[in-house]
Amino acid sequence: MKKLINDPQDVVTESVEGFGLAHADIVRVQLDPVIVTRAGGAVAGKVGLVSGGGSGHEPLHAGFVGVGMLDAAVPGQVFTSPTPDQILPALAAADAGAGVLMVVKNYTGDVLNFETAAELADADGITVRQVVVNDDVAVEDSLYTAGRRGVAGTVAVEKIAGAAAERGDDLDAVAAVAQRVVDNVRTMGLALTACTVPHVGRPSFDLGDDEIEIGIGIHGEPGRHRVGLESADALTEKLLTPVADDLGLTRGDRVLLLVNGMGGTPASELYVVYRRARALLGERGVEVTRSLVGNYVTSLEMQGASVTVLRLDDELTTLWDAPVHTAALRW
Repeated sequence: MKKLINDPQDVVTESVEGFGLAHADIVRVQLDPVIVTRAGGAVAGKVGLVSGGGSGHEPLHAGFVGVGMLDAAVPGQVFTSPTPDQILPALAAADAGAGVLMVVKNYTGDVLNFETAAELADADGITVRQVVVNDDVAVEDSLYTAGRRGVAGTVAVEKIAGAAAERGDDLDAVAAVAQRVVDNVRTMGLALTACTVPHVGRPSFDLGDDEIEIGIGIHGEPGRHRVGLESADALTEKLLTPVADDLGLTRGDRVLLLVNGMGGTPASELYVVYRRARALLGERGVEVTRSLVGNYVTSLEMQGASVTVLRLDDELTTLWDAPVHTAALRW
């Protein structure tokens, strides 16, 4: 294992500390317990937005703390859910009197720990709602979850819900628009290589030089099935087709198309995937009106990509376009 780390047990703390130093104009970092909050603190009267999960998926979630997205992020150890006593101070930090929405990816540990933290927050007088992201069409059940996993569609949920909170929507309205995104977003990914968790020291699964894992998760889980090496266009079709079918896309639909890198794939290859995914949507009569390409929800150094499609309407488009200023997303 070759990684730019010191002690494997200190990776998350040292990484978050460096992140805070690099983006001190946007975030504040607390190291005991580890949480990342919006610089300047909670905005009076605004609904707070909190998310989190295991580290190793950077820039998710800390990279999306800032104006127009999250008020706080809770990074657990690599591929490990944060604990309730870590989540609770993030909820408190994000609360400015209007309540807090938790955006939780559908992994058993995340769901249980965030729900426990919400109960503790309620006892402290903080009103909390939760939306669970489950956009991965590859599997119904995995090593880490009951039901579909939450993957790259989380970016759209956090961006759009964050914009709704920023414009002054109340807690019920922010939760409702977040759920609308969850209901209309789907993702599927593939891996060219496995990733290596620092404290494990070996790849999470074995993959031959001429093999591709289709339908992988973001924790290094193996996928739906394994295929031989094929062209980028053929592999992209294997990702886009089940996503579009599951969404029930029809001619005239408008969508956001996100091609997400898993950490080790160059941008040039992601744009090759985007090119084919957009063409396939065009063949269905679906109009791509918004796009995002890059590394947003990664799996350490895994080589691979995922394709996410969000069905848009006028309001979701307006909220996607709303100003955002975070370390990883800004316009």
